[in-house]
This record gives sequence, C-alpha cells and structure tokens, in this order.
Amino acid sequence: MRDAEQPFICFLTGSQHLYGERTLQQVAEHSRRIVAALDASDAIPLPVVGREPLTDSEAIRQALTGLYADDACAGVILWMHTFSPARMWIGGLEALRKPILHLHTQFDRDLPWTEIDMDYMNLNQSAHGDRELGFIETRMRVPRKTVVGHWAEPQVQRRIGIWARAAAGAREARRLRVARFGDNMRDVAVTEGDKLGAQIALGAQVNGYGTDALGVAVAEAERGEIDRIVAAYEQSYDVAEELRAGGARRDSLVEAARIEAGLRAFLESHDARAFTDTFEDLGALRQLPGIAAQRLMADGYGFGAEGDWKTAVLLRVLKLMSAGLAGGTSFIEDYVYHLGPGGSRILGAHMLEVCPSIAAERPSCEIHPLAIGGREDPVRLVFTAPPGPAVVVCLIDVGGRLRLVANEVELEAPDEELVKLPVARALWRPKPDLATAAEAWLTAGGSHHSVLTTALELEAIRDLAEIWQLELVVIDERTTIPQLASELRWNRAYYQLARGL
Repeated sequence: MRDAEQPFICFLTGSQHLYGERTLQQVAEHSRRIVAALDASDAIPLPVVGREPLTDSEAIRQALTGLYADDACAGVILWMHTFSPARMWIGGLEALRKPILHLHTQFDRDLPWTEIDMDYMNLNQSAHGDRELGFIETRMRVPRKTVVGHWAEPQVQRRIGIWARAAAGAREARRLRVARFGDNMRDVAVTEGDKLGAQIALGAQVNGYGTDALGVAVAEAERGEIDRIVAAYEQSYDVAEELRAGGARRDSLVEAARIEAGLRAFLESHDARAFTDTFEDLGALRQLPGIAAQRLMADGYGFGAEGDWKTAVLLRVLKLMSAGLAGGTSFIEDYVYHLGPGGSRILGAHMLEVCPSIAAERPSCEIHPLAIGGREDPVRLVFTAPPGPAVVVCLIDVGGRLRLVANEVELEAPDEELVKLPVARALWRPKPDLATAAEAWLTAGGSHHSVLTTALELEAIRDLAEIWQLELVVIDERTTIPQLASELRWNRAYYQLARGL
C-alpha cells in the first residue's frame, strides 16, 4: 500500500510538564518503543512514525496543523501516556481533519503489584489521561475509532491495521479522479447522483469524457503494446481455441487487446484510477470493454458499469484498502435468485465486468454474443468465485447525502456446473437469510450494482464510514426488518439535523 509519496500513520503521545523532566524522558522512550512495535507489525499496512511527546497547546496545534497539511499523512493515532489536560488539544483537533484512532493503552501490560508507588501511578495513568482526551473528542464531535488493549496484543494491532486501511482508502478518495465515458444508462435511477456533493464529502472528482476521445486512444494504440497484452492473455488465462493464433476469432482477441491498450493509455494520461462506461454509448469501439475492464480492476482500478460513478469510486477505495490481503474485490450485480432446495441464494454476475481477483480457478478467456450494445461479440474472462465469507457493499445517493449499505454473505459453490453461462459469477447466501436481507436491502435503497469483497471484513467498512462521516446500514446475522426500519427513520432525522449542528 506504499506509493511514491510514502503515506504513513503518525503516532502522537500526550503528556505535560507537571511531572518533571525525568518522567517526560520515560514517556518519550515508551512512546518510541510502541511506535517501533507498531511499525514492525505485519498487521499494520502503513509505516507508523512517531513524534516527540506533546506537552502544551501550541506544540499540539503546530503538530496537528502540520499533519493536516501533509498529504502523505493518512491518519493519526493519539495516546495519552500521562494526564494531558484536554483544553490543550482543542486548537489542534480543530485543525487536524484527518482520520483519528484513539489508542487506549498503557505501556506495561501487567501491574508490578509490590513496586507500585506514586511515581509509577503518575507516569502510567493512561486510564486517566485517555478519558480526558475522550471527553474533549466527544465534546467537539471529533470522529474517531477507539481501540482498547495492550499495544503488543495481536488483536489490538489487527484493529489498528484495519483502521489504517480505511484511512488509506479515505486518503485515496481525496485524490481520486474518475473518467466517465458517456452518460448513465438511460432511465436508470440509482446510478444518478450529486457528483459535486460527493466530491465535497469524499474528495473524488468525477469527470466526463466523450467516447470518441476514447476511440481515438484505442485507434492510436501501439502495435507493440497490443502484442504484449495478447501475450499476457495467453499466459494468464485458458484462451478458447477460436481466439488462439490461427483461430477463427483471433481478430476479436486482438481488438480486445487494442481496446485495453487504448483505455489504459487514456486513464494514465488523465491520472484517473477509476472509470465508467455504458453499452448505450460506445462510439467507435467495436466491442464493449469486457476483458479490458476485468483486467484493469485486477490491477486496482475502480469501475462502474452503465455510468455508475459511485460504484467506481467505492471499488477503487476498497481495492486500495484490500491491497496485500488474501482474497479479492470486484464490481458485481445481484442477478438472479435460487429460491428452491438447499436454501435461498443469490447468483451475482454482470454482462462481462467481474474482476478475476475473486476467481477460484484460472479464468478462461472466451468470446460469446452480447444481446445489447449493437457491437461485435466481446471477449471476456469466465470463472466462478470460491466458497467463503464476503461482504457486499454499495454507495448510494439518498438525496442530499450519501449512504453505504453492507451485507455480510457466505459465498458457496453452485449446485451444478454453469455450463451455459458465459460470464464470471459468484453465488452467495446473504445473512441472515435471503428474504430478510433482500427486504432490508430494498428498504435501505441499496443499488443493484455493488462491490463484493472477500478480502475486507465488515469492520473495515465501518471504519471507512466513520472516517467519511456517512450513514452505514449493516445487514448481518442479527438484522430484523422492524429494527432496520426504525434505524433508517432515526438516521434520517439524525443526518438531517446534523447538517445544521
């Protein structure tokens, strides 16, 4: 998750001068040791860097103001080693506006019962100091995640790591540019939304480009790059015989590679890490980008079909958050239900564009007709997602604000081979059951486009929602419809009032 600007997490320790220089030296040493341990932890994906303990309001203000201005700083961990009077933190907290994790820990795991004196109590009073900080954070309505436990415990480091991924994702959203080729699919509602409002809330810029401009980039693709991509297809996938060298449809494979080369070049030249297209506006493209969209997603790009820029933003952010983790993250769509024996389940897919990062097996590269779009048959990757836990999440505009809807699911193998379904797919059993989950999803206004991730757990989505200050509707094992309906009413009132508070 490290890029050229080396994003990092800053660890700040609070104290004060009341207890003397010797105590402050101990505070600094303890802080350095904690930072070193967190920075070395495999559970935390970003570097953790420390600063000298902060002991007065001006030093705190300068430190937090500087971190807010530092684009490489993805987030800040705060810990009060001793008692740090919280009024000193007001100016700094007002200026920071970066993701915050409040680590409620202490240096020693165990109490040295027979050696405790008042010097020890004054030095190791995080239980006291962190309550003071927690109060001012709450009083100032500062969004943050609070993690409690000893800093060396794997579970504590795991939760810090989950938050660090969400902080990195939020940082990416602030820098993200989405290239939108064509408009939304005509007459579709959920793919619409307030792009300006989303940029204010998340930072992502959604820019429209004519499909003809993409067509020019495709036409100008260099032959060497096209050949390189074709070779990658043949090395990475089981290519259908008709698409191989000398095959009857070889030209279609070369054209798919040409589209991928042009699309990659266009996105790179416009510094865009997410994009949308629509089959209703393909311009000069001979095929709807199928394998091109799939492979770009596999390389970390966000994507939304039919002009769905919100899903493109969400996918890019979750891709960044899941970097380095086992599993995958993909654009997906609820397609059809199995309502018969074996339990109700959802078969998710799309026309073409599902990311091979969620594939159980080596994908096959195939070509089949597509009944919509009015273009040549598109090349695509075909595979099935493997069994295991996953989260399906969408981002919607509910009028004046954004909402995340997330459903915990269990991926399963299909009951039989899907021999006549020439698209990538995933079969899942939603929690708590399909009837409840689907009713809850519809009640919350969840979209038909979503992001399926087998790499991230629900806590990461919660952390991202907290950082973004967005409503998150969770559908899980404990969901009931009356409870969810009440939650939505309460949330509607809260978010409406919060605009003016």
